[in-house]
Amino acid sequence: MELRHLRYFIAVAQSGSFTHAAQELGIQQPPLSQQVRDLERELGYPLFRRLPRGVELTEGGAVFLEEATSIIAAVQRGVARASQVAHGTAGSLALGFTSSAVMHRFAPDLIRRYREANPGVELAIHESNAAAVTEAVASRRLDIGFIRRPVSEHSGIAFDIVASEPLLVALPSRHPLAARARKGGVARVRLRDLANESFILVRRPGAPGIYGDLIEACRRMGFSPKVVAEVDQMLTNVTLVAAGVGISVVPASMRDIHHEDVCYAHVEDAPQLAAPLTLVSRAGETEPVAQRFVRFALEASATARAPARSRPASAARRAGASPRPKPRSRAPARRS
Repeated sequence: MELRHLRYFIAVAQSGSFTHAAQELGIQQPPLSQQVRDLERELGYPLFRRLPRGVELTEGGAVFLEEATSIIAAVQRGVARASQVAHGTAGSLALGFTSSAVMHRFAPDLIRRYREANPGVELAIHESNAAAVTEAVASRRLDIGFIRRPVSEHSGIAFDIVASEPLLVALPSRHPLAARARKGGVARVRLRDLANESFILVRRPGAPGIYGDLIEACRRMGFSPKVVAEVDQMLTNVTLVAAGVGISVVPASMRDIHHEDVCYAHVEDAPQLAAPLTLVSRAGETEPVAQRFVRFALEASATARAPARSRPASAARRAGASPRPKPRSRAPARRS
């Protein structure tokens, strides 16, 4: 018994005629009649009563029609489901975010549009620091990650910068520099004026890229920042700034957090300080759902950048820290 036997039987049962069924199937009537007789012979009972005009189902044939219809429908569902999975439009996807990465509007906007375009994919969201997210992608506990800067070396891991924004200095709102920074509308400070301040930074193993960029910029100004506290998440350091423990630097997308107690200021003399949003994925990924998400994210990044550039910018696939996308590279992530 083959699927074609079931399809032929269903066609005859639904049309009530071998002649009409043969026309619908696009085959000759004699071969169709022979296939149905072969099926009846295998089953051991007749499926139809042959009438002067057409046919009608026997009692056994009526039951077999229900089962045959169910089998064909199940096969069709299986074919459709397998096709969706093969093309990455169905399945599951585990995403990892750092707390600051998810604050960038690109991340929630991307997830919303991806879900609308791929309703058959089940998303699981996890939060951790940059090092843990990268390690989880490398070990296949996560499919995709979003971090700020690459923080560790992993062979076979690709880093794509999909967005970028400036780093802002976060000051307690009652800090003397805060009042001075607010003069003239947009809050601004000079990095050199922070030489004697106490810094709260995300722990170096968790985010050495941004951490290292700040230290390097300070050293170019002739001082080393005094770090009084290291935390695991950027949300924590903003809270400590609001409490007056010290100052910090955070991506611009976090400027609404504790905005009544924190003054967020642009750095006038260190415009190179920036916070990219980096997509972490496995190079040479073979899982269709993950492949499709990476393509979706890179296309969304290129579209978002296009109005600000003379030509559409493709996200830079690279392992390294730079606020601006550069040509694809496999160089290991820079350690600070």
